[in-house]
Amino acid sequence: MLAGAGLLVALLTGCASASEPDVAKVATTFEDPSGDAQARCGLLAPATLATFESDSSAPCADALADVPLPGGKVSSVEIWGGDAQVRLGGDTLFLTQTDAGWKVTAAGCQSRGEAPYDCEVDGP
Repeated sequence: MLAGAGLLVALLTGCASASEPDVAKVATTFEDPSGDAQARCGLLAPATLATFESDSSAPCADALADVPLPGGKVSSVEIWGGDAQVRLGGDTLFLTQTDAGWKVTAAGCQSRGEAPYDCEVDGP
């Protein structure tokens, strides 16, 4: 029984490890200010995109130019189930796995200790 549980843990950890490069790539592509703004908006989860455009009262591509996204090198990737957190040198992003791949659910996030992160771009 314990051997089976150990195998399950190893398999789940292996899946998360295999996804790390994909998650990191989506996060760094979203944060890249030299990237195409419309393509960057395509990396947002649908609910996050809708909320961001509504809150900004502008199309995503226009609103993204006004959001400070400091980016930087990936310092850590944590994946749990279908959700992930990527810490970059100057930012933290949250992602979710969808049928279309990994999508950003929050970006421009700063830790507030025990309180939820404060994010410049986030969904409902």
